[in-house]
Amino acid sequence: MIKSMTGFASLTRDRDDVVLTVTIKSVNHRYLDVQIRAGHALAEIEKDVRELVQRQASRGRVELSITAQLKSAPAVDVELNPSLVDALVRAATATQDREGVSGGLSAGDLLRFPQVVTVREQPTDEAVWSQVCDAVRAAVGEGLTEWDEMRRREGEILGRDLTERAGVLTGLVEQIVDEAAAGESAHRDRLTTRVAELESQIDVDDVAVASEVVKWAARSDIHEEVARLRGHLEHMAHLSAQPESCGRKLDFLVQEMNREVNTIGSKAEGRGIARLVVAAKAEIEKLREQIQNVE
Repeated sequence: MIKSMTGFASLTRDRDDVVLTVTIKSVNHRYLDVQIRAGHALAEIEKDVRELVQRQASRGRVELSITAQLKSAPAVDVELNPSLVDALVRAATATQDREGVSGGLSAGDLLRFPQVVTVREQPTDEAVWSQVCDAVRAAVGEGLTEWDEMRRREGEILGRDLTERAGVLTGLVEQIVDEAAAGESAHRDRLTTRVAELESQIDVDDVAVASEVVKWAARSDIHEEVARLRGHLEHMAHLSAQPESCGRKLDFLVQEMNREVNTIGSKAEGRGIARLVVAAKAEIEKLREQIQNVE
């Protein structure tokens, strides 16, 4: 199936206990590269989220952002560091005695010093947090469905363009076949005429001439290359209709098509062969560019 690697989805779910926001965007990449930004609190479900993405995609760079904002503020514990407070008070007292500075440290002054107090959030109730994690998984699943639908729609557009390009290339291949046949026939006629001219002037070994003609015909024969090229085009249509992702296979087929066209250009005879080969390579390059977007 033709699916684009490019897609986007964003959703927000406002629940009684939490507000969830999920954003998914993806771009082209040779392999599957999943980047998840969910914060430390959601680290425990990152593996589950990654597996959800892997079920939907086989390649592409996928960036997934998740935020979960609890509606009830978590309780906090405030711990005082008494030994540090004592040390600061002693230091302030010593400074007053030595420098003659009046006044002392107030409670506000002490709290401004780093590490005097430590504020820790109390863990959210385990049952409540489990529900939040389940809600996150569900929201990610919904987002991925929306994201995948966008990639499918983009893939339909890509598929139509690939089919059109393949049709143009098929037409060029048939023109190359006709031009090569005409060029081969014209070349044979020239050889026959030239041999006839030589025979009137010198003795010519007919067997040697025939052998050289056969060698030339073998060197300029493009039937195998054309057959493989047609097979690649048929295989492309077959892969595009299958449910599995096919981007890598299509990329390989395009490379093989380019190889066959290059060989045809070096072997085939005919005045218009060079022009047709250039046109065919241009269409293959257009195919290759589009296939870079296919999953």
